[in-house]
Amino acid sequence: MTLYFLVSALAILLAMALGVCRALLGPTVFDRILAVNMFGTKAVLLVAVFAFFSGRHDLLDIALLYSLLNFVGVIAALRLVERGKFFANSSNEETK
Repeated sequence: MTLYFLVSALAILLAMALGVCRALLGPTVFDRILAVNMFGTKAVLLVAVFAFFSGRHDLLDIALLYSLLNFVGVIAALRLVERGKFFANSSNEETK
């Protein structure tokens, strides 16, 4: 059973490494944001695997909190890309 956890953790780490490569080399901003989202999701999976492997099921709460933070961060990054760098100031200029 330990071998299964080890193999799954290594597969998740490999996927995280590929996500970092895509985030660094992505041709567009959206590819980079998607790669960061994937990295966060794989980090949640890695924490969950470690929680089951170590028998500390309280780490699943931390994984859930991290997934919520990842979701909010990606939505904020997408809105920033959509509206521009200073979208709070640009709304005043549009009404003039």
